[in-house]
Formats: sequence, structure tokens, C-alpha cells
Amino acid sequence: MSFRDRGVEIKTPDQIAKMRVAGLLVGQTLELLRGAVAPGVTTGELDALAEQNIRDGGGVPSFLGYGEPPFPATICASVNDEVVHGIPGARRLEDGDIVSIDCGAIVAGWHGDAALTVPVGEVSAAARSLMRVTEEAMWRGFAAARLGGRVTDISHAVESYVRSQPHPDGGSFGIVEDYTGHGIGTAMHQPPNVPNFGRPGRGPRLERGLALAVEPMITLGSKRTLVEDDDWTITSEDGSWAAHFEHTFTLTPNGVWVLTAIDGGRAKLEELGVPYGGD
Repeated sequence: MSFRDRGVEIKTPDQIAKMRVAGLLVGQTLELLRGAVAPGVTTGELDALAEQNIRDGGGVPSFLGYGEPPFPATICASVNDEVVHGIPGARRLEDGDIVSIDCGAIVAGWHGDAALTVPVGEVSAAARSLMRVTEEAMWRGFAAARLGGRVTDISHAVESYVRSQPHPDGGSFGIVEDYTGHGIGTAMHQPPNVPNFGRPGRGPRLERGLALAVEPMITLGSKRTLVEDDDWTITSEDGSWAAHFEHTFTLTPNGVWVLTAIDGGRAKLEELGVPYGGD
């Protein structure tokens, strides 16, 4: 492992393989939670399920005790107009809600970080469109990543895809700017930031051994956000619903490797015509 300018951490292939172990645990935990989401389930119950699965898998929750004030849970569970960092608790999910679940785990000192947004029962067409656009924008970001490229090549691809998509109500999607993707490795949040908007060709070079978490946060309305009284939960300023998808990925000489996807991202990357770089 080495460090580049601005504290960017470059991992060896063996260290990336260790990140894959953490990434798989995160991916498996999120799939478990996806299956557990249903009307009547509390966000606290999802949190307990996540912590048990992470610890049973030999990991430690990344989020628990993180920051100031210390985050009090294993996952972030953000419902409807909550964009990110929602604190799990007694809230019961209702039919028609959407819930964004962000999860991180540490295994042998290496971090994995990923998120998804899940419909609760039957959701509106607008909510389905929001989730589809947000998830696809993330994958378009991966598709734009090349060894020798720049971080904002990813940012530009995310923004361009979102801007190209019709809004269900004739308006425009809000791309949250105050919160971004990030480098990841021996710490959950590292340089460089990975914005979800901007010109291509800027920022650090994309090189072998760099691991990044790409995470679009998109709303049905305003890009502006508010911090709630718990000092963690981020909501949309106008009350519009939000979706959040995230994966940790790296680049190898063969292509893109999504460390937190169960299949390494192979199926979706092949659909997009992008070389798969995993083992």
C-alpha cells in the first residue's frame, strides 16, 4: 500500500482482495435486508438483522459509533424524503414507502460500503422511476471509469445520465451536491471525493489500487437538503422523496470490479458492454 498526493490510498492486489472479503459481507447483508423489507417491519429490526449478519460473518459494523455525535446504529435507514443518514429505530415501514439502506463493514481492517433503495410493498410510478434512474446512474459512473482517466469522468457520467432521463411529473431530478462518494480502504471515508456532477477530466487519476465508493443521491425535486435535529438525518429541503444507491469498486488491468456486488458487477457491466475486471 502507498499514498499519493492529497492522501489518496493505493492498495496492492492482495489488499484489494481483502477489501473484496469486506465488500462481499456488505453485499450479502444488503441482500438479506432487501428480503426483510415489508410493511410493518421497523427500521430498528432491519438494523439488528444487519449487525447480527455482519458479526456472524467475522466483521465489525463501520457505522456504529462513527463520527460526532457517534452514530448509534449499524445501518442508515432513510425513508421517503430522508436522503441519507437516517437513524434506525421504532419507525414502522408502510406500504408505498421507499427505504434507502446504507451499510458498511470492516473485515481484518478493510472497509466495504454500499447502499440500495428498496420499495415497501406497492410504490408509485414516480418512486419506481426515481429508484431506476438513481441505480442506473451509479452503473453509468462505473462504465465511465478507465485506468488513466480522472475521478470526475465518473461524476460527469452520473450527472449526464440523470439529466437525460424524463421526470415522471415533467420536472427535473435533483442531484444532491452536498454529499458525495469517496475513497475507501483502511478507513471508510478517504480522499478523493467523488461528486455526482461536474465536468470530466478532473481530479486524481484513476489507477490500479484505488478503491472508490460511488453513490448517487437523487430526489424527485430540490437538490437542497436539511440536517434534522438528531444531527445525522438528511432530508430534502422541499420534502421530495429521495433514492440512494452505492457500491465500492476498483479498476484492474482487465476492467471494472465492483467489490460490494455479489457477482462483482459482472452481469450489469456485461449488459453495458463494459469489461469485467474481477477474478
